[in-house]
Amino acid sequence: MAGKSGGTPYKPRSGTAGQLNVCKLRKKMDQSPPKKESLEKLFDPKEFLKTYYSFDSTSSEKNDILMFLLRNFFKTFILDGVKGNTLIHIGSGPSICELLSACESFEEIIVTNHMDWNCQELQKWLKKEPGAFDWTPLVKYVCELEGDRKKWAEKEEKLRRTVKQVLECDVTKFNPVTFASLPPADCLFLNHSFEAICKDLSTYRAALKNVSSLLKPGGHLLMVTTMKCNYYMVGQHKFPCLFLEKEFLEEAVKEAGYDILQFEVTPICHTASLVEHEGISYLVASKGKGKED
Repeated sequence: MAGKSGGTPYKPRSGTAGQLNVCKLRKKMDQSPPKKESLEKLFDPKEFLKTYYSFDSTSSEKNDILMFLLRNFFKTFILDGVKGNTLIHIGSGPSICELLSACESFEEIIVTNHMDWNCQELQKWLKKEPGAFDWTPLVKYVCELEGDRKKWAEKEEKLRRTVKQVLECDVTKFNPVTFASLPPADCLFLNHSFEAICKDLSTYRAALKNVSSLLKPGGHLLMVTTMKCNYYMVGQHKFPCLFLEKEFLEEAVKEAGYDILQFEVTPICHTASLVEHEGISYLVASKGKGKED
């Protein structure tokens, strides 16, 4: 690069000092955040489920969060009567707990996930394969909410029958072929999904509008979101999360053509060493009739 007019062109110094500068530059480049694809290879579905979905006495915060969500799912699907033929679920992990009440209200459930190994982990449970995660404590809790704790085995079988497809699908990359192959949905369920895979707020808005094309006018959108989250841990690995606030979510949902029916935020948080965030939100909205995407 030349200096000011009439000056002498800049020449890098040779020798030890120059080599040291190069070493410092290389070190700084090596410390740059890993790419999304590299991080995903470190994601362990089993460890994720063990950390965030083990329903036991070891973590009161985790149990409180799960019960907050399961009670809301029960209210939405059983008490409030959100129902129909098809529910499309878009998740960030291989969880089934948000579908336990839903399987009582929908004829078919289609599960999508942006990581293939999450799909594989979910299929293990659906097919009763060895090593599948044990959801029994959570299933029993949901059955208790619904009136009969003893029917937990029947509940598991009903959910297995109702989940018709498990698909790998990155909703941030609109794929007309994939979307066209899915039936129009009566309910769209986003479970901790966009904050885990969207790199910025504009990508989030675009992804929400993309998936909204899957929902029938008058259908329902359900969203579970980790609020004001910077990262979450799975094993020893830290995964970045999109920082989301209530005002932004309300605005994005309305812009995508929805009327918000319920928006509840619980201040309960995971242990700070696991997740840096400020509460969990649950949103229910209806897609305005005539607002086709």
